[in-house]
Amino acid sequence: MTSKTPISIFWFRRDLRLQDNTALYHALKQGHPVLPIFIFDKDIVEILPEDDPRVNFIYDTLADIDKELKSLGSSLLILKGKVDEVWQSLCRDYTISDVFFNRDYEPYARQRDAGIEKQLTGAGIMVHSFKDQVVFEPHEVLKADGNPYTVFTPYKRKWLQLYDSVTIYDAPDRSSFLQITNEIPTKNALGIKVSEIKVMPYDLKVVADYANYRDYPSINGTSRLGPYLRFGLVSVRTLMSNIGSVSETFTSELVWREFFMQILFHFPHVVKENFRPKYNGIEWANDEKLFELWKSGKTGYPIVDAGMRELNQTGYMHNRVRMLTAGFLCKHLLTDWRWGEAYFAEKLMDYDLSANNGNWQWAAGTGCDAAPYFRVFNPSTQAKKFDAQLEYINKWIPELNSLEYPQPIVVHEHARKRALETYKIGLAKY
Repeated sequence: MTSKTPISIFWFRRDLRLQDNTALYHALKQGHPVLPIFIFDKDIVEILPEDDPRVNFIYDTLADIDKELKSLGSSLLILKGKVDEVWQSLCRDYTISDVFFNRDYEPYARQRDAGIEKQLTGAGIMVHSFKDQVVFEPHEVLKADGNPYTVFTPYKRKWLQLYDSVTIYDAPDRSSFLQITNEIPTKNALGIKVSEIKVMPYDLKVVADYANYRDYPSINGTSRLGPYLRFGLVSVRTLMSNIGSVSETFTSELVWREFFMQILFHFPHVVKENFRPKYNGIEWANDEKLFELWKSGKTGYPIVDAGMRELNQTGYMHNRVRMLTAGFLCKHLLTDWRWGEAYFAEKLMDYDLSANNGNWQWAAGTGCDAAPYFRVFNPSTQAKKFDAQLEYINKWIPELNSLEYPQPIVVHEHARKRALETYKIGLAKY
């Protein structure tokens, strides 16, 4: 269905909610009827598996939004294609006065949005973008000299100094939505196959004890908020308003999220390169057979294998275990962090480029605020410390005490020595 009555369009992206949505709030205030849309970007979805669970999650969330919109006499327009071509079609079908969306800070999104804004303004359409997915944008937390922070602790200190409160944007009169009925396409029509892996519900009850239990993978001590924040089903403002004072440790995790976002924004080279060039001289072993054993959870180190099996089967991995599996790949197996980052990007339900990249470079020692290169965690002692009763390990490795379970593919002491020597040689080149 098309319309020649002047309308505004709200473009859903990483903000899949009707409540406390900044750009949507302003769109509904400005006067013209608002058509909400979502575009499955072919440049993104066509490089993903057809049954990608995250795409399924997005679709199911959009279906819920459409159901709510239909109760208001409106509906969601879901499209698929190259984004610039989709907007060309929209401009032909509708008389568009204004377009509203919330800003994204990833390199691809910034380039895409700049192109779309140029395209729309060239057609005489007003474009309005807003801060929504963060409390502070990358340019809002800077050092006294105007440069970005590259170390977390002073960034966090400044972030907390600047933070006072947040504004919650409740939607005004919902009659401002365009009264139109669009039927959403089926998954099959969009080329989406149903995934057996599902996003788990989040749980905020854990926040009060987060500091005490977050490091123990056998305990349900993490919130599982990641996918909901990644795709914007939960507003970070609402989150801070409700629980920001409950747990300093949990708040720190939200600050880490924005720290890595601003690193990616200011230093986009980190997508493909070491944050610190002095690590460019490291000669990674990159043994493909060992990498496959790591991916499949067959390294002979139970805590590492349990983590990888959890990831492969569920799309989740406990935060402490992520650090151990990443460190093991980079240090014990001397495999380029980019290999591991790419695998996590493929599998993680809560995959977010900035956090994934930042944490992998931290584990490898190549990033900003990185762990020292000479810190090489012993997976066995880490398992004794954080899974002493083997509850987590036994859950994912039922064959642990049988001959089916492999012997360690590397010896910790030897691997540690090799890693230290390799890093020293690499650093000496710069």
